[in-house]
Amino acid sequence: MADNYLEKKMEEYRARKNAEDKARKLVWRKRLEAYRKKLEAEKQENDEK
Repeated sequence: MADNYLEKKMEEYRARKNAEDKARKLVWRKRLEAYRKKLEAEKQENDEK
């Protein structure tokens, strides 16, 4: 019984950890993409001058 309990808790922990990692990576990618767009816009603005 204790083994099943521990295995279930470990699976829940891994699932929660994976979900957190996916969310963190998604936010990071969105920030990176926004930063790249900002840099591209600044580059085009400087090229026009």
